[in-house]
Amino acid sequence: MSRRSGILEFAVLGLLRESPMHGYELRKRLNTSLGVFRAFSYGTLYPCLKALVANGWLTEETGGSPELASLTNRRAKIVYRLTAEGKSHFEELLAHFGPDAWEDEHFGVRFAFFGQTSRDVRMRVLEGRRSRLEERLEKMRTSLARSRERLDDYTLELQRHGMESVEREVRWLNGLIESERAGRDQRAVDPAEQHQKDTSGDAGGLPRRRGGSRPDPSDDTTT
Repeated sequence: MSRRSGILEFAVLGLLRESPMHGYELRKRLNTSLGVFRAFSYGTLYPCLKALVANGWLTEETGGSPELASLTNRRAKIVYRLTAEGKSHFEELLAHFGPDAWEDEHFGVRFAFFGQTSRDVRMRVLEGRRSRLEERLEKMRTSLARSRERLDDYTLELQRHGMESVEREVRWLNGLIESERAGRDQRAVDPAEQHQKDTSGDAGGLPRRRGGSRPDPSDDTTT
């Protein structure tokens, strides 16, 4: 299996874990929610779906009324549903990761399903991604220092822009990693002490979301 098809399989299983979908709806979700798939086509999606069905991880169900489909001369839509085996397989994929998980294309997809991923795996993926970007940033700085005198102003500005983009993502990752660590540390606090902090308005290390709510730091299991 290629790296591209592997991450597509992961994304399809993750989206279908949320709810059953037909092919058009699934493709739309892949396009809008996971930007890495904006350029892919039905010709890429349907072989993936067929393979997942053949493996027993998905089932195909006819959506809508067959009678109405025959009257309108349209084919009934096929709805894809995750099986128990498919859910188990997706949970295995969530728990395992490697260097691919922090590459540009794969990281965004993995991050989209962090809400279903255990805290330990989230930390490893975030730290791996940060390490990869720090290596890239060092290479960019070295290359810029060597070639600065030979570059025109526009090319130089473009390289600086690229470096700034990487630096911003590293800062973003630093914030996420600190939040994960704060949540992990919060779990080790004495319950009576934690209750006192909560009632006094202490956020417990995790950043508050807009509207005053914040994620539950104790939720580190896959549902």
